[in-house]
Amino acid sequence: MYSEVNACLADIVPAIIDRLPLILSEVRDLLAEEHPDYAGFLAEEFDDVVAASAGFASRLVGIADRADVEATLEQTLFEGIGREHFRQGQDLGGLMAAYRTGAAVAWRHVAQVALGVGASSEAFAMLASTVFTAVDQLSAASLRGYAQEQSESALVRNRLREELSDLLLSGRSDIATIRAAALRADWPLPHEAAVVLVEPDDERATAALARLDPACLPIRGRELLGAIVPDPSGPRRRTRLANHLRGAHAVIGATVPLDRLPASLHVAEIAVRLRRDRVLDDDPLFVGEHLDALIVHHDEALLAALRRQYLAPLAELPAPTRERLATTLTSWLLHMGNRQAMAGELHVHPQTVRYRMAQLRELFGPGLDDPSMRATLLLALAWGPAADEVPDPVVPEPEPEARPRRPSPPLRAEYGHVRVGREL
Repeated sequence: MYSEVNACLADIVPAIIDRLPLILSEVRDLLAEEHPDYAGFLAEEFDDVVAASAGFASRLVGIADRADVEATLEQTLFEGIGREHFRQGQDLGGLMAAYRTGAAVAWRHVAQVALGVGASSEAFAMLASTVFTAVDQLSAASLRGYAQEQSESALVRNRLREELSDLLLSGRSDIATIRAAALRADWPLPHEAAVVLVEPDDERATAALARLDPACLPIRGRELLGAIVPDPSGPRRRTRLANHLRGAHAVIGATVPLDRLPASLHVAEIAVRLRRDRVLDDDPLFVGEHLDALIVHHDEALLAALRRQYLAPLAELPAPTRERLATTLTSWLLHMGNRQAMAGELHVHPQTVRYRMAQLRELFGPGLDDPSMRATLLLALAWGPAADEVPDPVVPEPEPEARPRRPSPPLRAEYGHVRVGREL
């Protein structure tokens, strides 16, 4: 049966090819009202479309015998149509509608030719299947071209955005170079930006990073993964960013003008180190909220030297005593000598606070009354030890019990809303 059908189709094909200019002219006229762009394309590329359609028509017999059609010149043409649609930002819905219009017109003419040559019902059915299979192939070619262009465009865009990110963080480019790179990457230059950094081996963190706004530029090729977030300072944007990154242990750098991003990245990297050392533990960690700790820990060697020099009176004490007195001294500095507040924070009796402070005064002498000395001690104590300091193992040691004595009337002065204890 197939040989008879194919023989009939072979007789029909030449007549269909002769009618192609008429068929395509009708399609063009039908598209002119609802899809003028496609009608214009047919008018401009009329000869090429006729040639492509003739190629399909000449293989009608082959299509009837096989389900697949090999990639051909005409498929390349229709792939190009799909690619051009993506480049121009056009939706494919109109194109598919245009193909359906063309299929309806083509089938009407093919059916007239088939009836004219007295095609059998089997040949007629096979012919209908073949015509619409051919149109499906055209549609598939355009869809494939659209998808390929979309994929290639995304790869190029991602590469350009990564190059722009590297340029912004290099600190070696002028604003004209950055503007040109941003234009190529289709990235509107913001007034300000911030960096977000996460650990690359944290799956939750990398997943959160991947879900950031598409306007964020990726930071790759470093020890850390991250993104450059444009204009993140607005109250709602900051809140959304914090909620989005919560649980990812992300560090969010200071919001700065674009030319200061390299310095902001450097500070954010210090914050990552302090998180690893457990000096900072916010989640997410906003660098702007911890500038004091970042300043203190910027140079760990200097911090360690400062602590060795100013905490020398505690150095020869057993580790438990040293730890206890250092904690008490920190509390005394932070609470400005308020024993009640210190006792509450340290979970000890006020008399124990008095006893410990007597020990500290014996160790540090009149230096505790020097404002400059107190400021330096606060710097050495309040932000924790330097990362490279290895504490001695702490073995519990009983604290000598302070003998209760009749408390003397406190001498207190009022400074605004802060009450200063007599130790000061």
